[in-house]
Amino acid sequence: MSHRGQIPLPTTKTLNKCHMYRTTRSLLGVFEEDTAAISNYCTQLYQAMQRIYDAQNELSAATHLTSRLLKEYDKQRFPLGGDDEVMSSTLQQFAKVIDELSSCHAVLSTQLADAMMFPITQFKERDLKVLRTCFLYADHDTAINRYSRLSKRRDNDKLRAEAVEDVYTSRKKQHQTMMHYFCSLNTLQYKKKTALLEPLLGYMQAQISFFKLGSENLTQQWEDFLGTIGTSVQNVRREMEEEVGQMQQTIQDMERSCDPLYAPCDPDPAHSPVCRNLTRKQGYLYIRSKTGLVSTSWERQYFFTQGGNLMQQGRGEVAGGLVTDLDNCSVMAVDSDDRRFCFQVTSFDGKKVVTLQSESRKDCEEWISTINNISKRIYLSENAEELAARVNQSALEAVTPSPSFQQRHESMRPIVHHKGRVGRASSISSVGSEPSPALSVLSLDALVAPETPIQFDIISPVSEENSAQSKTAAQSGRRSNPFGESGDDSILHQLFIVRFLGSMEVKTAESADVISETMRQILAARAIHNIFRMTESHLLVTCDCLKLIDPQTQVTRLRFPLSTVLQCSSHQDNKRLFGFVLQPAGGRGDSRLVCYIFESNNDGEKICDSIGLAKQIAFHSEMVRLI
Repeated sequence: MSHRGQIPLPTTKTLNKCHMYRTTRSLLGVFEEDTAAISNYCTQLYQAMQRIYDAQNELSAATHLTSRLLKEYDKQRFPLGGDDEVMSSTLQQFAKVIDELSSCHAVLSTQLADAMMFPITQFKERDLKVLRTCFLYADHDTAINRYSRLSKRRDNDKLRAEAVEDVYTSRKKQHQTMMHYFCSLNTLQYKKKTALLEPLLGYMQAQISFFKLGSENLTQQWEDFLGTIGTSVQNVRREMEEEVGQMQQTIQDMERSCDPLYAPCDPDPAHSPVCRNLTRKQGYLYIRSKTGLVSTSWERQYFFTQGGNLMQQGRGEVAGGLVTDLDNCSVMAVDSDDRRFCFQVTSFDGKKVVTLQSESRKDCEEWISTINNISKRIYLSENAEELAARVNQSALEAVTPSPSFQQRHESMRPIVHHKGRVGRASSISSVGSEPSPALSVLSLDALVAPETPIQFDIISPVSEENSAQSKTAAQSGRRSNPFGESGDDSILHQLFIVRFLGSMEVKTAESADVISETMRQILAARAIHNIFRMTESHLLVTCDCLKLIDPQTQVTRLRFPLSTVLQCSSHQDNKRLFGFVLQPAGGRGDSRLVCYIFESNNDGEKICDSIGLAKQIAFHSEMVRLI
């Protein structure tokens, strides 16, 4: 009888006994089924332990990477990390501890590979690879079949000897194989216990060793350090919660106060009036771009002023780009066929025109006022907004006539009277100069009549001379030469770029304050009625006349004989503003006096000096002719 739980080894006698053979085959099937179950279970256990080993390797690599990144914190360049010395020192201490833990994890990975994975891998790859019983009988069956087919009638000793030898060899091989196979199945019952216990024993010993290393490295000093860091983290979290609460309260207050500003339409002017004192502004605008011969498109961009430049910045861009130079530029509200609240910026030389659209009328007026203030170079002063406020306040106060003129601190050049073509020498001075004592008591009504209409467009004065000149120009179809008509032998030709602001009738030309008051009236009227369009012309100064010439067609718009110019002066604060008073050459007892106001790219005093020089040359020529 065999031992329980073992397969009896086959002998030559048992091979020939059918009953014993069937018992051995039945017991062999039970052992093979048990072996298959052990193989399946061992494969699953191997996969689980492989996951533990892979996870430990990943943990070791991640811990080492964390330590390296903490050590490299000092090399980082954070834009807002200028005061992180305490944070840097703390992270370096953490890097030291984590580096030691990384070494412990590396040791644990090595121990798991040797004590856990190696035993179960050996059992899986070597001990479970046993032969199947179906392969043990192939050679024996072939030999028996050959032996059984030997002929009885034709007996051949040689063939019979070969068949007997094959049966002998196959049976011997089968017997040996079966003995080794049965021995392997019996041994597997012992090996499965050691194969399962050795990996688990190695895993537990590796973990115990790891925890011992950790307890040795994490001393009481590190426990105190970790306690201090935990307290600091709680304090930072408490400060963060307080700051977040304050920010939430601020956000709620801002939402309540800014609720009317969310609407794109104009807010209530009483609660949000237009600010005309700005010298800097930013915000989103639509810019019109030409996409074809007649087609255009609008693109929303972020615009801002920087010094005397208008800049734009697209989405994703880190810096703004120049749109146009605002120094000496002109800006005006324009009507667009498909858009509202549009305005147009024209460069000082007139070569670049930019059309923009804002979200509301208030925003449009503030952009126009800001660009106007920048164009006057108010932003260069120390208190730019205060100066802009004084300039705009002066323009608004100019609508209400002042009771009298105050004393000023500059002297006014005398006016020289002369009979003949040249009636007066030009009085060149700055607006705001002190009038003579005889004129200091003149009232405002003595200079500008109340409710006098203001002309914002260029209209030629009605005179026979201009009418005849217009007819002649129309018949001949000739354009005027910007440097003088053909046949004009004037020795002075100076050309200036000017923009017409307006003109109005005045009562006297005897006071230098008449041009100052006219400027105040015209600028105030433009500001109140939102009139920003200006007609650009070329002012040609000769010894015979002043001409306003269309820069595009070179056609003379206005011609003022020099003898009709009675006075010329520039603005005291804004030197680009100048004006002159003239008496239209009607020839029929017309005694009207008209004051014209212009804005120039150049210094207004230079233009006034040029006009004064032309009158002096004309006066000298007239004196020589009379002598």
